[in-house]
Amino acid sequence: MKKYFAFGCLGLLVLLAGITCISGCAGYNRLVNRSQEVDKQWAQVQNVYQRRADLIPNLVATVSGAANFEKSTLTEITAARASVGQLKIDPNSAPSDPAVLEQFQKTQGALSSALSRLLVVVERYPDLKATANFRDLQAQLEGTENRITVERQRFNEVVQSYNVATKEFPDVLLARMFGFQPKPYFAAKEGSETPPKVQFDFGKPGGS
Repeated sequence: MKKYFAFGCLGLLVLLAGITCISGCAGYNRLVNRSQEVDKQWAQVQNVYQRRADLIPNLVATVSGAANFEKSTLTEITAARASVGQLKIDPNSAPSDPAVLEQFQKTQGALSSALSRLLVVVERYPDLKATANFRDLQAQLEGTENRITVERQRFNEVVQSYNVATKEFPDVLLARMFGFQPKPYFAAKEGSETPPKVQFDFGKPGGS
């Protein structure tokens, strides 16, 4: 009788161990999948920022052809773009260090500010605004800025899902065991829910 009882207890322990193992594997896989979703969305964010950076040389070349165009404005946006290029961040893996993401956002923000100032200056050059090349660049920039806003929002959403998973029980135990660190969010600034305006009201009084 005792022999059967011992076998029964052993069988129960093996069953519990099996359930725990399966549950642990499922939790680990869940963390891996959500971490990969964050990295995938980070790559999308990088892509749209790179798209904007790629448009800037053409924009600078277009506006620099205008007579007496403010050279300091061109120098500022060129320097801001260079700073973005010098910031080395893995495009395929979202940063876990908040300071790294903060620096990325700060550098991109400086480029956004320089780009906005350049487009304000362009308002003084109606002949430049009327060119087909400038209009095409303006439309592409507008679309890219909108896309940046969308992809950043999606990034924050998948980061939230991942961060919640790393804190829920029992996955929190696996997260600590296997080094799944929380990911930082893009910090929103006041008014950042509206993309920078890069369109011009050509038909309004006072326009070209």
